[in-house]
Amino acid sequence: MNLPNLISAGRIVAAPFIAALPFVDSVGVRFFAFALYLITAISDHIDGKIARARGLITDLGKILDPLADKLLLLGCFVPMFLLQAPANDPLRLLLPDTAEGSEHFFVTFGLGPVYFPWWVLVPIVGREAFMTWFRGFAQARGIVIAAQSLGKWKAGFQYTWMGAAFAWFALRLLYERKGWWGLPAADIGARVLGTIGAVTMIVALLLTLISLADYLVRHRRVFTTRA
Repeated sequence: MNLPNLISAGRIVAAPFIAALPFVDSVGVRFFAFALYLITAISDHIDGKIARARGLITDLGKILDPLADKLLLLGCFVPMFLLQAPANDPLRLLLPDTAEGSEHFFVTFGLGPVYFPWWVLVPIVGREAFMTWFRGFAQARGIVIAAQSLGKWKAGFQYTWMGAAFAWFALRLLYERKGWWGLPAADIGARVLGTIGAVTMIVALLLTLISLADYLVRHRRVFTTRA
């Protein structure tokens, strides 16, 4: 197994820990989860760059890299949704009662707390599931669907949004334990992270829908090509 594949495998191993650690009621553990997320997200860029630069692109890598991406996405969105969804969100009510929906971003834009509702989660996860199927469907017909710039921008905003959320899970608990709520610096930090997280969440959702439409238009011949 070459270096890029080892990095991809490392992301796969890290994903369950990224999913579980934010639920631990410990400032140190949550900051570790944030650090692990950063390392894993950065490695997503590094493994592909190394593989292309050194000519190490392999069939195994073509399987491991997208699998690692999907697992990282799920590993981040599971805690993000359970910790940030409204308490009465219909989808959260169907899931295990592991969170109180109390760790929403501390920013309102005059509209109330910014939560992570089901109507943001479902399109993003659904799009990833559909594109996985669509690429396989196209490949069976001899058509390769390469990554487009819109998809890369979408991923960039998703990573920023997820990073802000994981940083917030740790910072919010730190403020609570230290009694820092109400201090100007704490308020600024919370609002900066909240603004980054809320804005990138909305942009990521829009780019998710736009990039999906772009893929379907660009590759519409897939549906008329026989396997």
